[in-house]
Amino acid sequence: MDAFVVVGAGLTGAKAVETLRAEGFAGRVVLVGAEPDLPYERPPLSKGYLLGRDDRASVFVHDEKWYADQGIEVLTGRRVTALDRAAHEIELAGGERLGYTKLLLATGASPRRLRVPGNDLKGVHYLRRLAHADRLRDALAAGGRVVVAGAGWIGLETAAAARTYGCEVTIVEPSPSPLHATLGPELGAFFADLHRRHGVDLRLGTGVTGFAGDTSVTAVRTEVGEIPADVVIVGIGARPETQLAEEAGLAVDDGVCVDAALRTEDPDVFAAGDVASAWHPKYERRVRVEHWAAATNGGPAAALSMLGREVVHDDLPYFFSDQYDVGMEFTGWFPPGGYDRVVTRGEDDAFHAFWLADGRVVAGLHVNQWDEGLDAVRELIRSGRTVDPDQLADTARPLPS
Repeated sequence: MDAFVVVGAGLTGAKAVETLRAEGFAGRVVLVGAEPDLPYERPPLSKGYLLGRDDRASVFVHDEKWYADQGIEVLTGRRVTALDRAAHEIELAGGERLGYTKLLLATGASPRRLRVPGNDLKGVHYLRRLAHADRLRDALAAGGRVVVAGAGWIGLETAAAARTYGCEVTIVEPSPSPLHATLGPELGAFFADLHRRHGVDLRLGTGVTGFAGDTSVTAVRTEVGEIPADVVIVGIGARPETQLAEEAGLAVDDGVCVDAALRTEDPDVFAAGDVASAWHPKYERRVRVEHWAAATNGGPAAALSMLGREVVHDDLPYFFSDQYDVGMEFTGWFPPGGYDRVVTRGEDDAFHAFWLADGRVVAGLHVNQWDEGLDAVRELIRSGRTVDPDQLADTARPLPS
């Protein structure tokens, strides 16, 4: 009997095994995860679940009965230590070996660690797993002084959550604006203003050099002085979990290298989600995306590819964020410095933004514009046609079509 094995029991893996069964695959399906929990969605960990608005059950992709009904073997709390491509086997911690016909690597990413003195003190938090969110939620609910290292998405969302709990919040970020590398200075300025309006102290252009305290953190040391802290949240990005692939001799370049069908150079090994550095036909280069859409769309695409279907996984990158009373969605992609103009449409906390390169829209974002959404923006990006910036900016005129 064919055995399809998925390493990584997160959203990518859950959507992959769901698709295998939905497409009629009748062989053995095994989902292996290092965490003790069933697959769950990660966005609530820095949003509704962290704020106590979403209950624990709501974050799981499926319940235990669903996997049993589908005949899917779920091995939680089991770490995969080796991939033997020649034998078509994986090895689990403890020595057990499991054979596969096709294998999907959905090992995800892990938080980048801040390698500074005091990084092991109690009260220094990273956010990636459900258990992390549980500990951080308890810490924020207790109130006090919170310092967030990093003004990326995790940093900003957790800062918003901390303010909602009534904590005193300071963000420390070495770049000149929040989300500087992701959105550029123009939209970074909007998010800086948003947080300042909600009482956050932003310390930009400086980095964290260490943490003070005996057993628990009491202050954050920066390049320009100390900041008192009862809780520290480190959000400085994530790194793909590629060790298994590397040790098995698979190509790795900021993620496991796969083609547009999410296949590695080994025809029986695939990769999807945060760990995959996938060839994107539109951009004609590899792109690795660490957001929810990469998992929810990449898992099914990989499953179809494992089944031998013709797959071209060319979805435009997409992500969303909720901070205070602001909800936003972004789609598109550009490398650092890969645009020459930003055009906004609307004002205050309800607008669209478009990133242009050579007169063409390469990415778009909306803030609190839920009636319009991003469909028209996606069409502009995919078309690659030049647009009139004045028409983009004029709310009295329709978007270019």
